[in-house]
Amino acid sequence: MKTALITGANRGIGLETCRQLARDGFKIVLTSRDGAKGRHAVQQLAAENLSVTHLLLDVADAQGVARFVEHLAEEDERLDVLVNNAGVALDGFDAEVARRTLDVNFYGAVRVTDAVMPLLAEDANVVMVSSGLGELSCLSRSLREQFENPVPTRRRLRELMEAFVESVAAGRHTREGWPSSAYRVSKVGLNAFTRILARELAGSGKRVNAVGPGWVQTAMGGPGATRSVEEGAAGIVWAATLPADGPTGGFFRDGRPIAW
Repeated sequence: MKTALITGANRGIGLETCRQLARDGFKIVLTSRDGAKGRHAVQQLAAENLSVTHLLLDVADAQGVARFVEHLAEEDERLDVLVNNAGVALDGFDAEVARRTLDVNFYGAVRVTDAVMPLLAEDANVVMVSSGLGELSCLSRSLREQFENPVPTRRRLRELMEAFVESVAAGRHTREGWPSSAYRVSKVGLNAFTRILARELAGSGKRVNAVGPGWVQTAMGGPGATRSVEEGAAGIVWAATLPADGPTGGFFRDGRPIAW
């Protein structure tokens, strides 16, 4: 039986992704940073005769991520799918909001992916749950070029993310070409990391892709969103179950490529 790890999966798109993959026969490791909410999510799926394991994981806690992966290794867990779904959209906009948002949405995905890499199967699928709001069109032309051609190195990507936070703190982010949205920049960074990782994993058999689920009716998306959680999760499940000859290093919605 194949195993899928989904972060931030106690509700919304993450929970629905667990549900759909479990129905497809995957063994599911559902993670959340809140134990009670995670256990409630497992109970929901158990009521549907779906077997899911819950583990605590705060992607913003580097030491916690390390302990989490140590536990998986001790259990001799092998991962066929990693879905980096954990994310936040915080109220307000200042340097602290920018820092906290990047710590979860961008750095959190980097931490988890790098930490579980030794546990990934040779033909594993890694999925970054991104957003169309993170398309490069939200940046100035100068910044777009720095993210796009060529793909930046890891070091340069971190420098760009840090530069955003610093520019927000100094009140100069707008004239430097950044949007007034930490969420959007976090997804720009996540998309860039997707392309970097795909380059690093080229020839390994592993695939990594970003998926924009669209505007989904979740706590984050709100009741006025145009898409159901089932629709939003379907594209993630598609990327999580790609065959050996499937694409890698792409950005997709509903299984179709979209612009970076």
